[in-house]
Amino acid sequence: MRVFVTGASGGIGSAVVPELLAAGHEVLGLARSDTAARAVAAAGATVLRGDLNSPESLRAGAAETDGVIHLAFGHDFADFGKMVAEEGRAIETFGAVLKGSDKPLVIASGTPAVPGRASTEQDPAPADGPVGGRGRNAQTVLDLAGNGVRSAVVRLPRSVHAQGEGYGFASVLIAAARRTGVSGYVGDGSQRWPAVHRLDAARLFRLALEQAAPGTVVHAVADEGDTMRAIADVIGRQLGLPTQAVPAETFGPFLGNVFAIDQPASSALTQERFGWQPTGPSLLEDLEAGNYPD
Repeated sequence: MRVFVTGASGGIGSAVVPELLAAGHEVLGLARSDTAARAVAAAGATVLRGDLNSPESLRAGAAETDGVIHLAFGHDFADFGKMVAEEGRAIETFGAVLKGSDKPLVIASGTPAVPGRASTEQDPAPADGPVGGRGRNAQTVLDLAGNGVRSAVVRLPRSVHAQGEGYGFASVLIAAARRTGVSGYVGDGSQRWPAVHRLDAARLFRLALEQAAPGTVVHAVADEGDTMRAIADVIGRQLGLPTQAVPAETFGPFLGNVFAIDQPASSALTQERFGWQPTGPSLLEDLEAGNYPD
């Protein structure tokens, strides 16, 4: 299969591309800069220059391939609405190109928070609240199943991690600790975050591309929920800093609110349906190893 991958040089895409190539697929990777283009080419993929604000490049990538994995998403959490709108326009473009083709469209989204328990693949994505926009975008993708698109949503946990490279939202805690001199957590720190090693997540994106039925939701979750306090404790120990509660605003007006929510998640149904078994180190194990990037 020839697969179009957006975000091909990003933290997750840079693991998904070699996973696809190793499985015998060809990859056309979207690159918005010379640096990204070099990284995509070095991984063994063909480069298509463009970005999420270039619908012509998105249409070309989808039309020239046998399926799409959409991973690109901005990191400007000060303007989360802008990032959600960009994602929404990209999904509309892909949906128009792929309509009636039975080709796969797999996108990344986030696991939802369900009060009092771990969320599952059967729980709907939130349509309101701080991350409601992404939930609505994910539902748009699932609805494409009724238009002849083999659509699937891979819900990612708060921390997609790899030792010495990146730790998802835990990287925000590391940056804040270095900036403030305190390894902080919000509230009493008992709120739980799910996590997955990025190589395990990459393997699940491939499986979803190859096997998922139209309108499928999968959870790329290895650790159902580490407490924010436990994560902060490890970071503080590795950086030689005290661990204590800090105001939610320490992490910004958007992320501070998200960080305060208890949001464990399960992947039991995903593991049963796809035979996917996470094998990588846990988030806490990767954090305990230190060697945090700048």
